[in-house]
Amino acid sequence: MELEETPARLRCKPSWLISKTAARAHRLIGEEMGAVDGRAYHFAILAALDEFGPDSQVRIGQRCGIDQSDMHAMLRELTAQGHVARTADPTDRRRNLITLTPTGRRRLEKLDTTLAKVQDKLLNSLSAGEREQLTALLSRALD
Repeated sequence: MELEETPARLRCKPSWLISKTAARAHRLIGEEMGAVDGRAYHFAILAALDEFGPDSQVRIGQRCGIDQSDMHAMLRELTAQGHVARTADPTDRRRNLITLTPTGRRRLEKLDTTLAKVQDKLLNSLSAGEREQLTALLSRALD
């Protein structure tokens, strides 16, 4: 779709532009992650564990905005691949703690590199400063 063929009343709506950009980003992420046998949710979970440390499945899902049924499936995949480990929580035996493994840390780096390529493809028409500004503005709008 060519932007100039879109009605001006749509082109001037940030909500419409964000929606179309998000759809393009989602497609690019799916393509690039698929090429390395990854998923965006894998990256989110591994990044949360790297930044915040071991935590419960529920808390990781909340931090990443991932539904619990999806979290269960993603953790099953990540566990099978050796990227995370489940251990009993020493303070509450009824729940497990999810921990990032050394293999998972290496996988996070690979997925991070992959997502950096997506950012470059998605935002190739923006300068580094404009990318930073866009990120700051979108963060403010989301907050």
